[in-house]
Amino acid sequence: MSKHPLKGLHGLRFRTKIILGMALMLIVSGLGIGLLLSAMSSKALLEEGKKRGMALTAGLSFRLAEPLLVMDFLQMNNAIDKNQDQFGDVLYIFLTDTIGNVLAHTFSGGFPSDLLKVNQDSQDPQPILLTTERGAVYDFNVDIILGEKKLGSIRLGLSRAKMEARIHEQRLISLICTLGIVSLGIVLALLFARTVTLRLGRLRESAEEIVKGNLDVQAGAPLEKNCWDIMDCGKNNCPAYGDQRRRCWYTVGTLCANCQGKEYPLEIENCHHCPVFKCNFGDEIQDLAEAFDVMAVTIKRNIETLTEREKTIARQEGLLTTIMNVTPDLITLQDKELNYRFASKAFCDYFGLREEELVGRTDFDVFSKRQAELNCHEDRQILLTGRTLAKEITFVRPEGRQWFHIIKAPIYDQDGSIIGLLLTARDISMLKKMQEQLIQAQKMEDLGRLAGGVAHEINTPLNIILGYAQLLMDDITDQESLENLQVVEKQAKICRKIVADLLGFSRHSQSVRQAVDLNESLREVVHLVEHAFFLKDIKIIQQYDPTVFSLSGDKERLKQVWLNLLNNGADAIGQNGTVVVRSRRGMPGLVEISVADTGQGVSPEHLSKIFDPFFTTKQVGKGTGLGLSVSFGIIKEHGGTIIAQSPVPAEYLGDAAVIDGSSGPGTVFIVELPAEAQPLEEQALPASADGQAVGLTL
Repeated sequence: MSKHPLKGLHGLRFRTKIILGMALMLIVSGLGIGLLLSAMSSKALLEEGKKRGMALTAGLSFRLAEPLLVMDFLQMNNAIDKNQDQFGDVLYIFLTDTIGNVLAHTFSGGFPSDLLKVNQDSQDPQPILLTTERGAVYDFNVDIILGEKKLGSIRLGLSRAKMEARIHEQRLISLICTLGIVSLGIVLALLFARTVTLRLGRLRESAEEIVKGNLDVQAGAPLEKNCWDIMDCGKNNCPAYGDQRRRCWYTVGTLCANCQGKEYPLEIENCHHCPVFKCNFGDEIQDLAEAFDVMAVTIKRNIETLTEREKTIARQEGLLTTIMNVTPDLITLQDKELNYRFASKAFCDYFGLREEELVGRTDFDVFSKRQAELNCHEDRQILLTGRTLAKEITFVRPEGRQWFHIIKAPIYDQDGSIIGLLLTARDISMLKKMQEQLIQAQKMEDLGRLAGGVAHEINTPLNIILGYAQLLMDDITDQESLENLQVVEKQAKICRKIVADLLGFSRHSQSVRQAVDLNESLREVVHLVEHAFFLKDIKIIQQYDPTVFSLSGDKERLKQVWLNLLNNGADAIGQNGTVVVRSRRGMPGLVEISVADTGQGVSPEHLSKIFDPFFTTKQVGKGTGLGLSVSFGIIKEHGGTIIAQSPVPAEYLGDAAVIDGSSGPGTVFIVELPAEAQPLEEQALPASADGQAVGLTL
């Protein structure tokens, strides 16, 4: 690889570069001018020699006209010999007649006949250059004419070597003069470079101080007179007053009338005629030094400003980062190419990513191909149309279905063009559940009114049927007829029970509000069913928290809820199982009651319907489908919630499944009720030797 011709100059000092540069320019320009002048003078000397040869030849042709006319050969020879002897650069002269015969010549060793074959065109007086044994020769051919008659021609050979000797002498003189001028220029360059580099050295020293952090340097020369001395203005409040580091035209907000409130560099246009400017204005290097001082002052002021702004930005950035990290919303920022530029902590945690892994990637790196294509299509439409998109989407997660409210909005820059896309996603799963519960409550209210009307209409004829059946049973002695009437009575009572449940479901009677001990109400209900459960080999495990808060509510209606939940657990188990009844303090201000069983469980498609009126998974004749609906309504009246989960989480069953060996997934009903502020007094519970709640085997 060829080396750059100026590469070696990078290590030289600026002063040396100035000297070398100016010397090189002087040498190049001097030699160029010298060569140009030498070429011009050489050409002029050559032309002068040609003209001289032509003049000599023309003069001979004039003098030889008369001897040639009378054929005076002696006079011819004398004329040409005299010219050759007089001019040392004339190599030969010869005379020919009109037919080319040589009449006279100056050659001593015989006439070279080859000369007659060249330069025969006497009509063109221009000489031609011939190469001979005696060197290069300019050959001139001029006709000898007397009147209008051609008598012959004269040929003259002029030596070019003599001309070149004079040209060489002239070139040597030009070179000596050029070198003298260049040397003088180099000396002047040395003086100029020294003056410039001294001032530039001062600038370099100032720059080194600035690099070290010292911004109080002054590169410009001190002023002999300051603006306030020259103008004698006495304006002590002027920003330029007392400032000896900057010229007044570099200072912002001066009170000078000439500045007219303008700032540098606009104010300097008004300063050209100012006495201060004329006195203190320097050359370009002085301007550079002064500008350097202004730069140092400006940098110092800007650094102080930037430091304050940096602190403010750091505080704001810390606050924004904190907000982004604690907000539960999923927030992302994408550029026009849909590459992620920011992702909130909630977004990264939801998808199991780190922000540094997500930044620079697209949806195709995060989501499935189908989901990424849908997102990309939506995002492109938003970037194209500039319209904000709002929608709701759902994700199926291992912990359940989650709903998100999505907003995608374009981001604009200062000129109004779209530069990116902002996405916010808020988890609305709880809101969806509340909406479902609200719809469920509305359905129950509507069905309650319907059920109440139907129950009232059915109750009257049903009581008549039951009354007549009982009267007939008193009068009839036939055993077979009596058994038939007993069947009618039994079924009528079942219908009356259904009607009573319907009325209970639909009735909005005033509840009797009082302080309720939840643990005591649970014990009372367990005591009612323990014998029936014992017959089915169903164990009841009671785990009550003695520190639960008291509850303001209707004790009897709450006991109806506990009874319905226990009966549902027993029906789900059938034979040989366990029911766990537990109370504990839940979220602040709430009490949680759970009834879990080891039964066959509830399928997912039925789990969302079990609180609907008349919905049951039991066999025909085994249930009315109103028990859980009634329980839902009672809990709602008490300001609480009731949910069902299947299979049962381990925390609600404990070791129950191990105790009875049941393999059923089971179901748990979880009730949350608002409690009073004061907890109930601790009451003694039946406990085993190890302090755990005793499972009652009935």
